[in-house]
Amino acid sequence: MDMMKMDLLSNVNADWDNWKKFLSQAVEFAEELGISRDRISALARQAGEVLAENVMPSNPEQKVLKELWSVSDLQEKQMLANLMTKLCSGQK
Repeated sequence: MDMMKMDLLSNVNADWDNWKKFLSQAVEFAEELGISRDRISALARQAGEVLAENVMPSNPEQKVLKELWSVSDLQEKQMLANLMTKLCSGQK
């Protein structure tokens, strides 16, 4: 399992605020590395796939996200990933 998957899986059991903080730090780190917003969103979608396939939600908010993910097509999954990235980065 690569490092990104291990970090995601180790932090997924956090409460919602801590989970958003973890994601915010990941987005900030990626931006500091010069990774484009489009690439960050693509990575967020990949992370969503890993979580949906391997992790049981640990709070109601994650359960909603997993349910939405399960009924979404690829474009909708990318939109969810974009929204989570936007939420966690504080963009308006």
